[in-house]
Amino acid sequence: MHSNNEVGTIEPIEEMGKSKKKVVVAMSGGVDSSLAAALLVRQGYDVIGVTMRLWAEPGAEQENTERSCCSLAAVEDARRVAARLGIPFYVLNFEEEFEKRVVRYFASEYERGRTPNPCIRCNEEMKFGLLLMRARELGADYIATGHYARIRYDENRGRYLLKRAEDRRKDQTYVLYGLSQEQLASTLMPLGDFTKDRTRRLAAELGFDWVARKSESQEICFIPDDDYRRFLETYSPGVARPGRIVDSSGKVLGIHRGIGFYTIGQRKGLGITASEPLYVIDIDAATNTLIVGTVREAFSEGLIATQVNWIAISELNAPLRAEVKIRYTAEPVWAIVSPYADLPADSGNRDSEGHHTHRIKVTFEEPQRSVTAGQSAVLYSGDVVLGGGIIEKRL
Repeated sequence: MHSNNEVGTIEPIEEMGKSKKKVVVAMSGGVDSSLAAALLVRQGYDVIGVTMRLWAEPGAEQENTERSCCSLAAVEDARRVAARLGIPFYVLNFEEEFEKRVVRYFASEYERGRTPNPCIRCNEEMKFGLLLMRARELGADYIATGHYARIRYDENRGRYLLKRAEDRRKDQTYVLYGLSQEQLASTLMPLGDFTKDRTRRLAAELGFDWVARKSESQEICFIPDDDYRRFLETYSPGVARPGRIVDSSGKVLGIHRGIGFYTIGQRKGLGITASEPLYVIDIDAATNTLIVGTVREAFSEGLIATQVNWIAISELNAPLRAEVKIRYTAEPVWAIVSPYADLPADSGNRDSEGHHTHRIKVTFEEPQRSVTAGQSAVLYSGDVVLGGGIIEKRL
């Protein structure tokens, strides 16, 4: 059993008499961000706690639930932790921007027949975008989060690196690949060398029992009941437009409820019968058509990814061999990654929202199942995140 001394042995960042570095900690009311704040206080930082108010569905204001990071209960838990640590605490209302930048994006991707990961978008636009900007206004040197990932500066490359967490089971680098060099330089992630069990234990030893015991939320934060179909029907009724289900030869097999309710690789809930199991292998938003096929047809040789962000390198000039994750829960697989230049001459390398449109081609060493447009392909070299991009199509 570790004692409180385990936390106390962390070296202070400043010698006595020197000014403290100021850091704004994104506090969700959970155990991870609570311990991150506590560790930074122990290290000698001038810490400010902040909870971002991102979303509240009608009637949610009165909810007292752990299932949403935006609930009143979560805000009060964060406030209690800040009070115990003796640090200032603020609630920042980002609801309008969150709805515009994350929720609309989520719904529009489903309308396009794609399956997005809103956590990646939220990190890029909110936590390491708007929050960092607000932290700068408060005179902070850094922002900090409870993510399980490590940030290191490599003097040989002259670049900040994003590295997998010590606890591979909790590693969250997949949803952080979009961070820029400036954002990495301005971010602290104190839990990168921790296991989840150690985090809970230390939080309890510091007296934060109420957050140490909290169960983990696996849901999308703005859909606490985890029913994204219900959410889409309410938020974007246009997704519930029935259309044809066809096989790879074009034969009509049935009618779907709306392409927003299906994802690549889905087998259940198709409402069709066949001599062998059929899976969603493609979604054609232009014709509102769901294409199904056999398990063999569900495998892909590779993919094209766009909006690529490089971390460990400045750009890709030649093919390289790397491990790639094609979804958050997937195991990395080996692939050859190559530049893919088929952009229109006047594209300017950015899309209508200002995101980079650099593309890469990923060729798997072994075919992979359920490559899904809208998800991200994140590239690794050992523990180091090379970069990643949004999957545009399978090959």
